[in-house]
Amino acid sequence: MEVMKQLRQRAIRDLVEQRPIRTQQELAAALRERGFRATQATVSRDVAELGLQKASRQGRSAYVLPAALRDAEVTGEERLRRLLVDLPLDVREAGLILVIKALPGSAHAIAAALDRGRWPEVVGSIGGDDTVFVATTDRTALRRLRDRILRLAERS
Repeated sequence: MEVMKQLRQRAIRDLVEQRPIRTQQELAAALRERGFRATQATVSRDVAELGLQKASRQGRSAYVLPAALRDAEVTGEERLRRLLVDLPLDVREAGLILVIKALPGSAHAIAAALDRGRWPEVVGSIGGDDTVFVATTDRTALRRLRDRILRLAERS
């Protein structure tokens, strides 16, 4: 699966889990807010490929992930590995901040996976379009985080 499609579908999964999304138009708008350019036809294909279903959420019909996807949820570290292994990365230190540069549109997914992983080295992260800033507590945590990310990004 191409990298941008993988990132977009990961974003769709996150959006559907986080809040009620009732229509494909609403989903496309939410993707645009996260920096993804997606036509209604692309969103329609993604909805079909992910097997999204409609169910009652907060008293309204909204998209939900199929049970198989909810039950097969991978760990934050595995999700991050899957993202990083397919992306060209530049990882640099800036004080106590780790700066990760990747493809345009990928930073939000990387930051979200880091935050979900709840790694002790990570105080918090900010993801823009192609850059993630990750705050750490000290130099030791920074080096440990850098090494961990680079190991996850290694191609097998």
